[in-house]
Amino acid sequence: MAQLDRSATTLGKHAVVVGGGLAGLASAGALARHFERVTVLDLDAFSPNIGHRSGTPQDRHTHGLLGGGLDALEALFPGFGTDLEQAGAVPIRGGLDLRYERPGFDSFPQRDFGWISYAMSRPLIERMVRARIELCENVTLRGRCRVREILANANGSQAGAVRLECAERLETLAADLIVDATARGDLTLSLLESLRKPSPHETLVGVDLGYSTALFEIPDDAPSDWKGVFCFPKAPESSRFGTLMPLEGNRWIVSLAGRFDDKPPGDPEGFMDFARSLRTPTITRALERAKPDGEVFRFGTRTCLRRDFSTVTDFPQWLIVVGDAMCRFNPTYGQGMSVAAQQARLLRGLLDRVAAGSRPLAGLASDFFAAAQPLLEAPWSMTTALDFAYPLTQGQRPADINERREFALALLQLSVADPAIHHLTLEVQHLRKPPSVYRDPALVERVRAVIADMRAAREGRTLSAAGA
Repeated sequence: MAQLDRSATTLGKHAVVVGGGLAGLASAGALARHFERVTVLDLDAFSPNIGHRSGTPQDRHTHGLLGGGLDALEALFPGFGTDLEQAGAVPIRGGLDLRYERPGFDSFPQRDFGWISYAMSRPLIERMVRARIELCENVTLRGRCRVREILANANGSQAGAVRLECAERLETLAADLIVDATARGDLTLSLLESLRKPSPHETLVGVDLGYSTALFEIPDDAPSDWKGVFCFPKAPESSRFGTLMPLEGNRWIVSLAGRFDDKPPGDPEGFMDFARSLRTPTITRALERAKPDGEVFRFGTRTCLRRDFSTVTDFPQWLIVVGDAMCRFNPTYGQGMSVAAQQARLLRGLLDRVAAGSRPLAGLASDFFAAAQPLLEAPWSMTTALDFAYPLTQGQRPADINERREFALALLQLSVADPAIHHLTLEVQHLRKPPSVYRDPALVERVRAVIADMRAAREGRTLSAAGA
């Protein structure tokens, strides 16, 4: 396990990261190159073991590290994929090892596109990132510390310290740069309120999602034609969704999800009954031969939230916000960790530019918030389009929502027949390419032809029904 490279250019004496989850740890990796000292503060203790943390109650559920997230972590910590595999993460061949069951496409073609991602638990990936951070002599991890507030200078133009409670003692920790990597961003919002600055523009989508998760031992006679399964519902008739993924320790992690008044229960019998009600029987058949490993855990989220801090006039210098505090995605689609890793890579790139003399450190926050929005736009727009398929979903529906769905369905049909388009769509889903690649004129022409065929088929069915 290699040490993190240090830059010869020091931009400050001390940087403080509030929040020791993946977003905070990855950000610390970006900061360690350019600051003499980096301190990471978290309410939980930093354990040397792989284990669940009370500060991340969702970490017992299925998590995904998309290809774009793995790329970002590899850029921050070269060889990180090897770290994961040596720790027990399961290699997943892109396009081949996962079975996608979508309405009308059961199952989607499985094709080997020549790249590897990994399946593992959230605690394992956090531990591997933490292990890299622990190799940095200039980074200190301080657990069991509650940060009470971020402090600004007298005129409120810049943040300069955090006030924290640790071992029942209050202390003030000065910093040249502060990263708010807390789950809700309350520290930054409170600072803005105290300075009488406007709150960032917020976009809310009410998904009212609940899910239940259980572990199972993988049986000796497990299916050999896939390593994981995604069973998608037929919206809006049903919201029942299921995933089965491999984990370290020869286990499956199975998460079942539903919305509004149709959420999965938390008892083993109810869990299995819900699994049997999924649109396809693949997951249920696999579990019939699998032994449960522990209890069923439940979690839920009512809203997805996106904040645009670039809308705050005179945002305090020397302070940035990352991770869930900036954007909380629908967890069903497994994007949060990957976007957090991409934000940390972005932060490192901006700091490199400052070190090269092309940008001032005073403009870091505005540069970061402006550049972070495109990172959020692709995953946010892709998933909220799916969320709004349900009439009970709350929020401002995009005016072109029906056109988006029609385009996506036509693209799926093309992907079935054309491996190159299948590969392209998978790269977009994995945040390795932006959705703008779908604007290619030749591809748009093909999609429009499929849309015309779909519309003609619908009109034919309508006329046939009317005639009957």
